[in-house]
Amino acid sequence: MLQCVFLLSDSGEVMVEKQMTAHRVDRAICGWFWEYVLAHAAGDPSKVLQVVVSPTHYLFQVYRHGVTFLACTQVEMPPLMAIEILDEMMDNGFPLTTEPNILKEMIAQPNIVSKMLNVVTGKSSAIGNKLPDATASFVHWRTTVVKDASNEAYVSIVEELDACVNREGVLVKCEACGDIVVNSSLPGVPELTLSFANPTIINDVRFHPCVRFRPWESSQILSFVPPDGQFKLMSYRVKKLKTTPIYVKPQLSSDLGNCRVNVMVGIRNDPGKPIDSITVQFQLPPLIASADLTANHGTVDILADQTCLWTIGHIPKDKAPSLSGNLRLEEGLAHLHVFPTFQVKFRIMGVALSGLQIDRLEVKNTPSAPYKGFRAQTQAGRYEVRS
Repeated sequence: MLQCVFLLSDSGEVMVEKQMTAHRVDRAICGWFWEYVLAHAAGDPSKVLQVVVSPTHYLFQVYRHGVTFLACTQVEMPPLMAIEILDEMMDNGFPLTTEPNILKEMIAQPNIVSKMLNVVTGKSSAIGNKLPDATASFVHWRTTVVKDASNEAYVSIVEELDACVNREGVLVKCEACGDIVVNSSLPGVPELTLSFANPTIINDVRFHPCVRFRPWESSQILSFVPPDGQFKLMSYRVKKLKTTPIYVKPQLSSDLGNCRVNVMVGIRNDPGKPIDSITVQFQLPPLIASADLTANHGTVDILADQTCLWTIGHIPKDKAPSLSGNLRLEEGLAHLHVFPTFQVKFRIMGVALSGLQIDRLEVKNTPSAPYKGFRAQTQAGRYEVRS
């Protein structure tokens, strides 16, 4: 339970104090903390650990731009809870309200009218005087009155492909990590049911709180009352995929202080949709004196951190993109002993490479039949090719 937050200046003076609970924390704890800073970090708060244990409290501190944010508690708790959580989400020191829709109702967005009222009335708080009605609702993730509902619902499958290819060109790992993203603009309290054509392929599922678990457990059907706007309905993973949409074949050979580089890229398994935003990058090995690399398609750049970035874009139909050139080793080195790992990026619109397919989306409890849209997208996550 978080009890108090202090803001300290560079001299240790308390500038702001926020008591979270009825049990007040004495400011003397700030004096103890500043003595700790002087003794252990020569007066530099940036060099102090973020979690400090005093004789009476656990202290969590973050130093930014000359200001120290100091949070206090008397019980053990996750440090990130004290450092990252918002004041509006707390009740008596405990996280209570975490749903974005309720927070938006509680904290009004600034506009010209509110600024003029603040000037006239002298008030500066944007927090409402009463709790939103949704806090007492069984669907607290949804606002009670949806404004400007266009009676539409869109479902997107967004996937990232993680793959690893060893130096022999063998695919040793390939899996897709995906999200089901819903953008809902429906009036009232709609009931949605989403089903898949092949739900058995997915593993490691995680759900938004709106999803009813029993229908999924019994029939692999997602039944839910959606929040208003865009949200992540479900996350999943599909393991042991057999192939990747593109291949990257690097060849490196070194002798007499020179390393010859040749990299070829092409389509391995055509997904039926254009593959674009293709890039291949690798870190230049240490002890490289100079690099001379060119490509027959796209551009090659050597970045300031000694990363070689080959921007391909798309693969033309008339030729396979290739990169070639030489890496000159430093004086006295005959062979390259550390070989780079190639990082591959791409994007495919309109297809989920895992093979997951949406069967149907049913919408009930709306005044009229809504418009429903579906789309899919796959991009490279951690796709590595070792040389």
